[in-house]
Amino acid sequence: MSSVIGYKEWDVVCEALGSGRQALLLRKGGIHEGRAGFSFKHEDFVLFPTRFHAQGEQVRVPYELSGGEWEPGEEVPIRYRCEAVWARTLTDWDVVKRLEGFHVWSEDLVRERFSWGEEGSIHCALVKVSRLVEPWALPYEKKFGGCRTWVELPGGVGASDPVQEDEEFAELARRVEEIVGV
Repeated sequence: MSSVIGYKEWDVVCEALGSGRQALLLRKGGIHEGRAGFSFKHEDFVLFPTRFHAQGEQVRVPYELSGGEWEPGEEVPIRYRCEAVWARTLTDWDVVKRLEGFHVWSEDLVRERFSWGEEGSIHCALVKVSRLVEPWALPYEKKFGGCRTWVELPGGVGASDPVQEDEEFAELARRVEEIVGV
């Protein structure tokens, strides 16, 4: 049986990525990421939307959550695929703050994630997002839960269409890379 890697992310962020409003992923790492901590270890993955109860309060866009955490058997909509163009660990808060226009998280949340751990840093990836031509509904299983980022999902992914034209994405990438120093 084939499988695909899922990146667990708040539903509101998945929708921001899927609408082209956002092309960055920022992560501090989950508590189950192991001793080595979090890393962007996959270049191609689908977005697995999570329904964390407080996400609407921690973003700068209007968002109302429809339902609580996933329950076993509920169908999780898998609609978007990502290709990680690059990933970096950012250690300069001023650089992270200058990325505010490229994501929907609140400054307080990003600051909290940046300050988590012994030294200030946050993982950042620029991703090219595409919409699956045929989205799929995955029955939720308990093994998909917990504070981890990456989950192996049964099935495969078909064709997808970019949410941004190549020229539009190239301009966005140039602006982000100018800030980050890539």
